[in-house]
Amino acid sequence: MRRRRFLALSFALLAACSPAPEAFRNTDLTGATFGRGFTLTDHDGRQRSLADFKGQAVVVFFGYTACPDVCPTTLARLAGVMAALGKEAARVQVLFVSLDPERDSGERLKGFVPWFHPSFIGLRGDAGQIKAVTDEFRVFGARRPVDGELGYVIDHSTGAYIYDPAGRLRLYVKDSASVDDIAADIRQLLAH
Repeated sequence: MRRRRFLALSFALLAACSPAPEAFRNTDLTGATFGRGFTLTDHDGRQRSLADFKGQAVVVFFGYTACPDVCPTTLARLAGVMAALGKEAARVQVLFVSLDPERDSGERLKGFVPWFHPSFIGLRGDAGQIKAVTDEFRVFGARRPVDGELGYVIDHSTGAYIYDPAGRLRLYVKDSASVDDIAADIRQLLAH
């Protein structure tokens, strides 16, 4: 009986000494019931879904190629994350979902998205598909007329979502998150 108590106490002490998992630096969405997935067409014309990237951490960002500020800045920041991850970047996939099906053809996405990093993939769909995806991810996107050559801009949500290698939605990343914070969280997801 004493031996069992000693063993139980020993295991309890060992468990107490084990380091707690590091807290995420970005918003933890573990257990979220939205963002369950999609099927869209990539910039090479292939159908893609989140399941295609199982085994990788996946970053999903919504935007459009004519975006004057947030989209290129975020894609540049995500390219910085890939550089910070070094060899681990091979286990990360960034997906840019276009909110502008009227202008963002496969060719246009192919010329824009991989410019930031050759592994980045642009995704598109028709207006109905994009509406379904934005509803699933709770993403805001509204077309607003403007004067000038563009004719309109799209006001939209600016954060990104990160999935773990098992395909579970885990994090929301604000557009103000640093390269270091995003890279640290991705490393943590890749380690488990």
